Amino acid sequence: MTVLLWILAVLAVPTLLIGLWLAGVFLKEFFRPSGDADPDAAEALGLLPAERQNTKYAGPLPAGVDATLAAVRAGDWKAAAKLLHDIGRDWDRRSWATGLLGGIAADDDEWLLAWEADRPDDPDAAVVRARSTVILAGQMRGAKRAKYTTGEQFAGFHRMLERSREEIARAAALNPDDPTPYVTEITVALGLGYPHAEMDRLWTEITARAPHHYEAHYMALQYWCAKWRGSEKLATDFAERAAQNAPLGSLLTVLPLIAHFEHDQSDDSEVDRTPRMIGRVDAGLADAAAADQTHPRLPELRHLLAYYLALQNRDAAALEQFRLVDGHVDALPWRYRGSEEEMAAFYCRIRNASAQAVAEQTED
Repeated sequence: MTVLLWILAVLAVPTLLIGLWLAGVFLKEFFRPSGDADPDAAEALGLLPAERQNTKYAGPLPAGVDATLAAVRAGDWKAAAKLLHDIGRDWDRRSWATGLLGGIAADDDEWLLAWEADRPDDPDAAVVRARSTVILAGQMRGAKRAKYTTGEQFAGFHRMLERSREEIARAAALNPDDPTPYVTEITVALGLGYPHAEMDRLWTEITARAPHHYEAHYMALQYWCAKWRGSEKLATDFAERAAQNAPLGSLLTVLPLIAHFEHDQSDDSEVDRTPRMIGRVDAGLADAAAADQTHPRLPELRHLLAYYLALQNRDAAALEQFRLVDGHVDALPWRYRGSEEEMAAFYCRIRNASAQAVAEQTED
């Protein structure tokens, strides 16, 4: 197992998001006994080799966002303000964009300071500030396991999380309809160890504003996992209930797959081929087909679908999902792999095996 720092986000979400900060799980490295597949079949389809996989995102950024982020890094806070203004009340996209901007501010917040000076009570600046402080806390802790993390690192981590609580409360007060500050606080709940009752209170605030919010559900599921503040049963029950109650196209069918992945310690792929798991994957395929195809979180679902379709030997369907995300690997299950090189290599090995299997079936 590995413990990885997100930056993501989660971001993730995915990512960006806190995902890289979360504890990993055992991956089924050897589910294909034949070993590494020949990459020729994948390359013949125009799929990219490991060295050309983007390890920062789960999928391509929406049109114009890359240029906006570049402008922000160069110090243009108005580009950040325009991005959030244009997103408006699309809460899923707002939290996603806030994660991207918060990550930039955690590295260098001079542009954010200028924004805050020019517009002291701007709720958009406030919510970016809160997210950046949470991300900075994770950076101060570091990516190593607890036994390899110093007391000084933990002290800085907890100090920054406590500071973020004030910033989260301010952002929430400035924009009472916005669930994003409360979504950000789930990371604080993980780091500071909120009791279940406090997490329930936080969840009530979120769902009152956005009942089917993707990032909120992803992060809440992490809270209910055994590795954090819950158990396999609590996580699975939460995931199944949320997926069952969500409208088609919300992407929340990914939750039972994540709950399974987070608690699966088996090196036997048979647990991934049960009727229940096949049904979960089929539900995910229908969800992905019904979703807004520009949804920034859709690639995260597609990555897990590709992985489990491959484990289920449904290689043609797996390859279809791989085609749609190829070139980007910052998503489960690859995210828990370790280094950026290992993430890309693992992704390509699973993808290449499906491509080779499809090629062999075609030849037959």
